[in-house]
Amino acid sequence: MTRPVKAAVFGTGSWGTAFAMVLADAGCDVTLWARRPELAEAVNSTRTNPDYLPGIQLPENIRATTDPAEAADGAEFTVLAVPSQTLRANLAEWAPLLAPDTILVSLMKGVELGSAMRMSEVIEDVTKVGEDRIAIVTGPNLAREIAARMPAAAVVACRDEAVAQRLQAACHTPYFRPYTETDVVGCELGGAVKNVIGLAVGIADGMGLGDNAKGSLITRGLAETARLGLALGADPLTFSGLAGLGDLVATCSSPLSRNHTFGTNLGKGMTLQETIAVTRQTAEGVKSCESVLDLARRHGVDMPITETVVGIVHEGKSPVVALKEMMSRSAKPERR
Repeated sequence: MTRPVKAAVFGTGSWGTAFAMVLADAGCDVTLWARRPELAEAVNSTRTNPDYLPGIQLPENIRATTDPAEAADGAEFTVLAVPSQTLRANLAEWAPLLAPDTILVSLMKGVELGSAMRMSEVIEDVTKVGEDRIAIVTGPNLAREIAARMPAAAVVACRDEAVAQRLQAACHTPYFRPYTETDVVGCELGGAVKNVIGLAVGIADGMGLGDNAKGSLITRGLAETARLGLALGADPLTFSGLAGLGDLVATCSSPLSRNHTFGTNLGKGMTLQETIAVTRQTAEGVKSCESVLDLARRHGVDMPITETVVGIVHEGKSPVVALKEMMSRSAKPERR
């Protein structure tokens, strides 16, 4: 009899826990690493994650531990689901514990501050493993819906297509349909920039600017994502797929999106600190907007929506003033 695939998931936030459920429902034995002992105990004793997915029953083949060595031991897939800006420090601690041939899987959608590295680049830099052992999962994947086993599709991307296919098989369930891709750069950029555009759309919604504004921001946001991707060697077609348009639409349209909700509060007039205070989970775009803009400037790419979000979130610019500045930009052809 074939033994189940063993997977470790580092991070008990909503998406880490939801993806652990996907792996478990696909037949894997999953060990979930939790930072806090009380959360690990809740998972093991009540089969729930009361802090991030209350009311959702977890499969029996998920167990939690606070010991990273125990979680990593023998894992064929090691899934990283921590905030993008804490990845480097966390992974430096975990790297010596990882199984020798494990596939490192990133669920994170961000760009590191300072280095402007994508998450797969941070993983490679810290662990020194080859890019053929680093995969990502991305797409329109709102955690609460997946935890409720509502239908969703995703992209599993790795430079080595055979590795992407292995991960695809390990997380394919009746409600979660993964597609393979080898364009890791495009998939990661789609996931990182959509958080920034989600903030912009949220701000517009909070200001009551209407659906025309929302449609325009989504479309032009996709255009500036594709410009950055092209400069970094991504396949432009990636941005019309699940990792690009699919994820962008879900983030910009759903009240479940942390970034959209964060932006909406800013658009309604809340200050940055007030918005942070009412936000329980990490809205990746709040920090990544700065690193995405840094990455764009390093490559000479114009990203006006991203620049506007940075101005509002980090420079104290009024959304009303930012709107006037954006609308008064010089006219140009659409496909530039």
